[in-house]
Amino acid sequence: MTVFEHLRLLGLAIVAALLLAFPTYAQDATTPAADTVEMTTADPAIATGEAAAEDTAPEVTATVDKGDTTWMLLSTILVIAMTIPGLALFYGGLVRSKNMLSVLTQVFAGFCMIALLWVIYGYSLAFNGPTEGGLSAFIGDFSKLFLGGVDINSTAATFSAGVEIPELTFIVFQLTFAAITPALIIGAIAERMKFGAVMLFMALWFTFSYLPIAHMVWFSGGYLFNLGAYDFAGGTVVHINAGVAGLVAAIVLGPRKEFMKEPIPPHNLTFTFIGACLLWVGWFGFNAGSNLEATGLTAQAVLNTITAPAAAALAWALAEKFSRGHASLLGAASGAVAGLVAITPAAGFAGSMGSIVLGAVAGLVCLWAVITLKPMLKYDDSLDVFGIHGIGGIVGALGTAIVAAPSLGGYALGDPAAYSIGSQFWIQLQAVVIAVVWSGVVTFVALMIVKAVMGGLRVTESAESDGLDLSSHGERAYN
Repeated sequence: MTVFEHLRLLGLAIVAALLLAFPTYAQDATTPAADTVEMTTADPAIATGEAAAEDTAPEVTATVDKGDTTWMLLSTILVIAMTIPGLALFYGGLVRSKNMLSVLTQVFAGFCMIALLWVIYGYSLAFNGPTEGGLSAFIGDFSKLFLGGVDINSTAATFSAGVEIPELTFIVFQLTFAAITPALIIGAIAERMKFGAVMLFMALWFTFSYLPIAHMVWFSGGYLFNLGAYDFAGGTVVHINAGVAGLVAAIVLGPRKEFMKEPIPPHNLTFTFIGACLLWVGWFGFNAGSNLEATGLTAQAVLNTITAPAAAALAWALAEKFSRGHASLLGAASGAVAGLVAITPAAGFAGSMGSIVLGAVAGLVCLWAVITLKPMLKYDDSLDVFGIHGIGGIVGALGTAIVAAPSLGGYALGDPAAYSIGSQFWIQLQAVVIAVVWSGVVTFVALMIVKAVMGGLRVTESAESDGLDLSSHGERAYN
């Protein structure tokens, strides 16, 4: 056989291989991040397992992608680590030693309770129901109560045509979001609320605040989804929602006995540092997992989840140095969390440089909220849930309209040339206002119900003096 014939056969083999692989290459080549990613993780196709693109021709046969499924399961595990032990240790180190176990118990028990409520009715109300008519713009239905109709063969669509993941994967991923959000509120009411009252409040708040806002923002029939609000991974659903609840709860509950009378320092900043680092690592699952698949946009979300908190931590520390004479570990860790909060709604919309600017701005604004706004208004938000999650979430939600602009390196939905920062900012502002009002009202009403049922919200003065570890749980963190 001549050299020419060898080359001809080799060429034919290469062409044949390309033809066989073409569907995969074609899908990748026609899936740019800005064009294929829907606004959030709650496309109706995800909730129902139906194909998302009805007018695509030719029809694509949907298949479960094992790579995307693996990534989503890994992201789920990361978010669990972000809550227990991440959030628990972060909060635990910030309270006094006599209340360490109470915070750990509240976070741990709250996670367990919400996980069960999510499976029983939460998923059905958040991600199911008709897309039009009645209350469907604000809440789902009970069509998948107790996960009825869901089994190991049920699928949910990703953002690429013809690529799916098991519906159970989507359910368990969203479970972790539902579980961490009420747990965030614990930081605002730490060291003074009855354990039973905390649990009942979280159950009520999850049902009447988290589920409706998640439905409005992330379900395709939701009011804010149809309004065009951008929330990639939970700026309104998680952080503004929980931050406002924390503020209202702190005001209703009243301050700790020593508040503004004597120092109430953290008892173990080493635990807080470990918790902050676990939060940061877990946040990769939180933000990048919200893309529902492993693509270039996922990598962008991972990068943004590094650069935004890095910029926020340095901005907080630098501002603290100039304003207070020192840069503290607690300040740097708090700044990093503020940056993580701010980039959450923008994780899949911001470019690399936009995420840095957004993080730096969030670090400075949240520092102001913690050291200036809180003493000015005299509310005892024990661990600065509102100052970091509430304010940081608002900065992130509004800032998303800016950093998503294609002219600034962002990945806005639709036609890049038609994107308007002003128009999107107005939409984001409406979403923020709705989330603030909804969460605030639900929180107040829920606390009044809990107060009536439990015979009060607070532990006794003697129990508060002894510490909740001993008075509520009969244990001490340290012997």
